[in-house]
Amino acid sequence: MPGAFIEHVNITVRDPERSAKLMHDLFGWHIRWQGPSLNGGRTIHVGDDQFYLALYTSQGAETPDDAFRKGRPLNHVGIVVENLDDAERRVVASGLEPFNHGDYEPGRRFYFFDYDGTEFELVSYG
Repeated sequence: MPGAFIEHVNITVRDPERSAKLMHDLFGWHIRWQGPSLNGGRTIHVGDDQFYLALYTSQGAETPDDAFRKGRPLNHVGIVVENLDDAERRVVASGLEPFNHGDYEPGRRFYFFDYDGTEFELVSYG
């Protein structure tokens, strides 16, 4: 199927509004849709005009820590940014800690965990 691309990734968060604000602050993404969802939950779609993250919760602050264990099954979400240094400043300004910096082909990168422990990789190919 030529031209296939990932439209969205759905991840569980404790606070969709807080997570959507983080994605806006880091990447300039906007809320595409929000509302009630599966199992009495709430979802916010945040992204651009082509793709988005679906930020879902059904238990809110009561979501057990085990729901966010790295590698169950998601290892990380990779996001391409134009300016890696600027992105890192935004991550730090959000109160999060960048780690595991790398500079190898095909680009520079670093990782961080969001407020719920989901790992993100930011990479720049420029």
